[in-house]
Amino acid sequence: MVDRTRVALALGSGGARGYAHIGVIQVLEERGFEIAGIAGSSMGALVGGLHAAGQLDAYTSWVRGLRQRDVVRLLDLSLSAPGAIRAEKVLARVRDLLDGAHIEELPIPFTAVATDLFARKEVWFQRGPVDAAIRASIAIPGVITPVMLNGRLLADGGITNPVPIAPTSSARADLTIAVSLGGEPKAPAGAAPVQDTSEPRPMEEWADRFRTGAAQLLDRDMVRSVLNRFGNASEPVPVEAVVPPVDAPEQFETLPAGMGKFDMMYQSLDAMQSVLIRYRLAGYPPDVLVTVPRDACRSLDFHRAVEMIELGRTLTAEALDQAGVVAVPSGGGDAGGDAGDDDDPEHEAGNVNGSSAQASAAARRRGSPST
Repeated sequence: MVDRTRVALALGSGGARGYAHIGVIQVLEERGFEIAGIAGSSMGALVGGLHAAGQLDAYTSWVRGLRQRDVVRLLDLSLSAPGAIRAEKVLARVRDLLDGAHIEELPIPFTAVATDLFARKEVWFQRGPVDAAIRASIAIPGVITPVMLNGRLLADGGITNPVPIAPTSSARADLTIAVSLGGEPKAPAGAAPVQDTSEPRPMEEWADRFRTGAAQLLDRDMVRSVLNRFGNASEPVPVEAVVPPVDAPEQFETLPAGMGKFDMMYQSLDAMQSVLIRYRLAGYPPDVLVTVPRDACRSLDFHRAVEMIELGRTLTAEALDQAGVVAVPSGGGDAGGDAGDDDDPEHEAGNVNGSSAQASAAARRRGSPST
């Protein structure tokens, strides 16, 4: 009996866009690939952990039926906790599905990546309860309450490693597939910084840019409310026309109506992670990269599972076809190896030999040995 092509899968962080990971896994299995190892940050850890435990189908059936009002109820809002959302109601459902499973007992090797806020470094969970590792990995700063575990203040893995390829280095895989949820909507990655003036400019110069950028964050009514403040003026709008008088001189327009602190935190986190993702992918290039645009949905749109799963399926099929990757019999390649790393993460209750390695298939194509 011939072996299937073995894949090491790195699932990135990105809130509700992480539903796309479900579609990625579905397409890989339909095409005959064997998932030999999974590493995930934030939503990638949740989806990856459930798949490694054999419970992803049950979770998928549940989230497909969620409506917006269901999501509001499940988010478990808190006014006093360090995060605005406790997320315990969601985690209760995940715990029921996992039924006390431990990472080291899973049929598929799994790593959940979190961030130790005290030590300023990433933590790899490769042993212990799956649900606890997932809970630590999904704690988005300021949004979902962080957790204390073994003397560590743990938060979202996407803070330090939004696409965790390095933890898959020990998987015996033929190729590595990474899924980034922070793709650029239009501008190419690595675009030059934008030069602008601090002087107010006519609305006609920036209205289109505002519509494009704000549409990623706010709904159409909010965008329209901002533009209506300026009408169709072709001259720079006086400051006093859009902001109330203040003691100090004011040079800025009013913020978009309805923009809350969640919007700003997520937009700031997305901006930071988009840069970090490029650096991580440059250091650990995968064989196949599936990129989900960060404007595909907002980070808390957990009622859009059906749409995001389908998008994940479409993008995965396109990425595999463009790369010319098919599920051929395995050659027994080993995507693992020992390598040093200046930012070597902590391995919580686990044994990992190295933190820096690239897929053996990529190394073979470059004509260099696997690290």
